[in-house]
Amino acid sequence: MTATIERPPAAPTTTAERIGPIRALRHGLTLAGRSILKIRKSPEGLIDVTIQPILFLVMFVYLFGGAIVGDTSSYLQLTLPGVMAMNMVFASLGTGWALNTDISKGVFDRFRSLPVARSAPLIGAVLGDIVRYLVALAVLLVFATIMGFRIQTDPLSALAAIVVVIAFALAMCWITVFLGMLIKNQQALPGVAMAFMFPLTMGSNVFVPTETMPGWLQAWVTINPVTKLADTARGLMIGGPVAGPLTATLIWMVAIVAVFFPLAMWAYRRRM
Repeated sequence: MTATIERPPAAPTTTAERIGPIRALRHGLTLAGRSILKIRKSPEGLIDVTIQPILFLVMFVYLFGGAIVGDTSSYLQLTLPGVMAMNMVFASLGTGWALNTDISKGVFDRFRSLPVARSAPLIGAVLGDIVRYLVALAVLLVFATIMGFRIQTDPLSALAAIVVVIAFALAMCWITVFLGMLIKNQQALPGVAMAFMFPLTMGSNVFVPTETMPGWLQAWVTINPVTKLADTARGLMIGGPVAGPLTATLIWMVAIVAVFFPLAMWAYRRRM
C-alpha cells in the first residue's frame, strides 16, 4: 500500500494588501507618468486649455476693456491674473473627463489587477495634470506679454502667483474627479461640470470689479474662491493686498480637498 501524505490546506491569500499613504503616493506618482505620456503622444489634448483662455482674453480686453476701465491696456493688467485663475478652474474639468473615459474603456479594470493602492489612479491623474497647467499658463503669459501685459512686482512674486494658481487647480481637480466617478453617462459629464463651475468663474471679479455689481451679487462674489484666487494673483503680479486673499485661498483649498477627496474615493469604490 502506498501511504498518502495529506498536506495542510494553504493559508488563504489576501486579495488586498494594506498600503500606507507613502506607498500610495509613490504609486500615484508612477501613474502620473502615464498621464504625462498621454500628453506627449496626444498634444492636441492641450488645445482647450491654451486656445480658450486666449480667446477670452482677446474678446474681453478689446470688446469690453474700454467700457469697463477706460482703456484696453489698463484692463489687460487687471484681467490677466483673473483669466489665469479662471483657466485653471476650467482646465481641472479635463481630469474628471479623462478618468470617466478610462473607466468606460476598461482601463481601471487593469489597474484593479495590479498591486497598487486603490487611490493611486486618481492621485496619478490629478498630479499628471500639472504639466497641462504649466503649458496652459506659459502659453497664456507669453500671449499676454505680446498684447502688452507687464509684471509690476518682481519675478519671484510672479512665480509665487503661478504656484498658487496651480495648487488651487489641483484642489479643484477633486471636484471634477468626484463628478467623473459619480456620473456614468460620459456625454452628460461636461454639461453637469460646467453647470457647477460656471457660477464660480463668471460669478467672480475676474472680468469686472466687485464694487460695480448689484449688492446681492457682491455678497456671492466676495466669498467666491475664484475671486480670492484672482485677487491673490493680482496682488502678486501687479501689486495690491496679498495676505488676506492668499489666506482665504488656502482655506478654500484645504476645505475643497477635505470634502471632495473622500467623496471622490467613495464614488470610485462605489463605481468599481
